[in-house]
Amino acid sequence: MGAAPSTPRLGEPAAAAAAPGAAERMFAALVGAEAYPASSEFWTQLLDLPLTLHWPRGRVLQACHAFAQNNYQTKHLAKILIHLVWCLQDCTSDSPVSYGSYRKAINAAYISSIFLKFIIENAKADNWQELCLDINKNEKGMETFPSDQSVEYFLMKGVLNYIGSVDVSPESCYLHHELLNLMLVLMSTQLCSGPSPEPKDVHPFIDAAMHQDSSIVALVVQKLLLNFVKRPQIPLNGSHPIFSDDGGPGVLQRVGSAAANLVLLPYYTFNYLVSASAEGATSQLADNSLVVLLILIHYRKCISTNESIPTDSIYMSDSNTNVKDAPAFHENPYCRALNNANDIQFDRADVEGNAQNGPIVRLSFASLFDALGTCLKDESSVLLLYSLVHGNCNFQEYVLVRTDLDTLLMPILEMLYNASRKTSNQIYMLLIILLILSQDSTFNACVHKLVVPTVPWYQERLMHQTSLGSLMVVILIRTIKYNLSKLRDVYLHTNCLAILANMGPHVHRLSAYASQRLVSLFDMLSRKYAKLAELKNDKALKVISDQMETDLISDDMSTELHIYTDFLRIVLEIINAILTYALPRNPEVVYAILHRQEVFEPFKNHPRFNELLENIYTVLDFFNSRMDMQQLDGEWSVDKVLELINKHCRSWRGEGMKMFTQLRFTYEQESHPEEFFIPYAWRLILSRGFSFNPGAINLFPVEIHVDDTPSSVQKV
Repeated sequence: MGAAPSTPRLGEPAAAAAAPGAAERMFAALVGAEAYPASSEFWTQLLDLPLTLHWPRGRVLQACHAFAQNNYQTKHLAKILIHLVWCLQDCTSDSPVSYGSYRKAINAAYISSIFLKFIIENAKADNWQELCLDINKNEKGMETFPSDQSVEYFLMKGVLNYIGSVDVSPESCYLHHELLNLMLVLMSTQLCSGPSPEPKDVHPFIDAAMHQDSSIVALVVQKLLLNFVKRPQIPLNGSHPIFSDDGGPGVLQRVGSAAANLVLLPYYTFNYLVSASAEGATSQLADNSLVVLLILIHYRKCISTNESIPTDSIYMSDSNTNVKDAPAFHENPYCRALNNANDIQFDRADVEGNAQNGPIVRLSFASLFDALGTCLKDESSVLLLYSLVHGNCNFQEYVLVRTDLDTLLMPILEMLYNASRKTSNQIYMLLIILLILSQDSTFNACVHKLVVPTVPWYQERLMHQTSLGSLMVVILIRTIKYNLSKLRDVYLHTNCLAILANMGPHVHRLSAYASQRLVSLFDMLSRKYAKLAELKNDKALKVISDQMETDLISDDMSTELHIYTDFLRIVLEIINAILTYALPRNPEVVYAILHRQEVFEPFKNHPRFNELLENIYTVLDFFNSRMDMQQLDGEWSVDKVLELINKHCRSWRGEGMKMFTQLRFTYEQESHPEEFFIPYAWRLILSRGFSFNPGAINLFPVEIHVDDTPSSVQKV
């Protein structure tokens, strides 16, 4: 496509202000073999065009191939990236910014994204030499380019500085949007690396982002969070002066219809002019800000073997691993900035009076809390909440002292209720958030005192005036039952039971329904245990010719039996904790175990369970004897039994009860958390509409269909 005849032919006039065929000729020159110096007027003319030219995808692909091939000699990619930064500098000046300046910056960001994405998806080497960013800094027009900076560092400094320092306004929102899209493309080199970061991995742009000044880092993290919280709107009208000098259709309207199949370039992001719903449009910047933040905070850069290890700026992936063998990573400044973020209501000095080092991200935790509560149905928001409650002790403490915990917990519980429609990763994140919060005794006490008027999404029965703690118990047990029948995931089981165990000693006025579900959970697990034990005994009695196969089956069954033994013990410890520390406040729990006391009988003399059942039978004997002594006319009714239980709960002194050490579970990240969070964050981005050549993705397994179109032809 480098020769003139093979360049795209003249299309419709771009706009009245542009000469006929100007856009066509400019793009032919951009992708052609002739190199234009950075000082050439060509760049100004190219970026000033109101681009409305429509090309079919095949022609776009042809242009991308020509650009990538000729870029080795022309270095046009590096030059347009440099011009982008210069345009951004014009847009951050103190003097009023013209619409033309915005348009140039938007065009530069958009055009750069298209060709960058094509080269990244089709790169043959993993060191990204095809980008050809090693420009001659002595070239005419490069006098102002910092001699000590690489193109990628210069670019990331310019883009991040603009994102962090310029407020989103009706004039700047389109540029912010395009820069956030560009950031995703720049960081998408991660998709081409394996799931485990290695010292040989090269990610030129995101690595450059990690080396920015702490002041820029703090501004970027703060602005991305503020965008998520404020959810700035992108105007849906198509006559904004940014589009073109005469207010007519311009660069941002090239895909003005959802049905458009001919575009100037394959628009790789969500088109803010396609959505018909105001909600979809207003959350665009917020959504893109969030996913960019997630990629930045979860990135990890391995320290190479020939680097000295600065102990003050690294972490090991696993504290239990020998330091010599553990991979070491450079500290991520964006992760550190998020973890140190503080509520705007606090002074810059922390509560101990120690001055913080460097710039601090400060924003309203109240607004962030409310925004998370509103957006938690989005999986990316769940990952942000996890990142905050796990890494930022200031925010975690803020959440724990809120009296309206239902703001966060109700959407979490609703999503767990609909677990069958959620990904396993999303369920993990939700449960881990609950586990982290349940480590705090104040939280556990608070949820039982907070009454929820109604639970409209719970379909099995009407739930009115139930405590948030009772609802949590019901939903967690429901999640266990769903997991047992569908997922069969031991990790998920353990997390659910751990949360219930942390809540146990603090249970207050557990509802009748939640109490019944707790006892039925023991019954369900005991049936599974009994079935496994019976199968194991049957296998042991049978003589099978293939002894090796027999041993293998026996080992698997023994492992599963051991797992269910542990589960049953945890449930018994949860019931023990309620009866030992909170029996007078939980008559419904007493009623539930009295009503279903036969389910405990098979385990009364079992060596693994008998000590945990002693307390339960102490309670059963106490209340059964009181019932036997009660002179009653007629049959026992539920109300009469509860009346007796309430009466004797007040006189209960816990005599004969054995005191067990309280179970307390804490969450710790597994070794190599980066192997989970980096692919997870990118899966979220791909699920939101950003597509990538499946054949180029090495970060996680991708199903490649025979009819998949080539990377650069796919809409992203």
